[in-house]
Amino acid sequence: MSKSPDAFRTISEVADWLGVQAHVLRFWESRFSQVKPVKRAGGRRYYRPNDMRLLGGIKKLLHEDGITIKGVQRILREQGVAHVASLSPGLDDAADLDTNADDTVVVPFAAKPPAPQGQIDLDLGEAKPSAQPPAPEPEFLDEAPLLGGIATQAWKRTEFDDTLLRQIAPVAKDLRAVLNRIENRSAG
Repeated sequence: MSKSPDAFRTISEVADWLGVQAHVLRFWESRFSQVKPVKRAGGRRYYRPNDMRLLGGIKKLLHEDGITIKGVQRILREQGVAHVASLSPGLDDAADLDTNADDTVVVPFAAKPPAPQGQIDLDLGEAKPSAQPPAPEPEFLDEAPLLGGIATQAWKRTEFDDTLLRQIAPVAKDLRAVLNRIENRSAG
């Protein structure tokens, strides 16, 4: 029998739901004063649905968006707990934790077709015809971070307009998220 969506969750249930270890939640509790689980006898923590939403938003900002702890603290101060909690994944998955705890879950995977060899795909969804000839191959790999796309345009400029910065931001966030995952795997 699964728990009600309004039921309190243990630290291990919340950790499983978020895909982090329990010590990470205890660390976040020490860094974000807004995270206040109910503590029972022996110091056992129980998380309310609102606590879970807040933690889900914190995880998104830290792990997916690549924002620092100080940055998330500032967002909590300036935009509030409700804003951060709204970034959380739905709690629907948490209600199924009890029923799927011992089952193996198989997630279908569809591979993305590979990018042409020697070029990294940085398609931002906006197709713009280019009047410029393709950029020449650099003599050394250090000359440009990527061959083609928004990053190369940024590499060649000394001044940036708002449009280019808006185009670069998603690429930078994705890169930060990938680097964080690599760092977490090597440290873990």
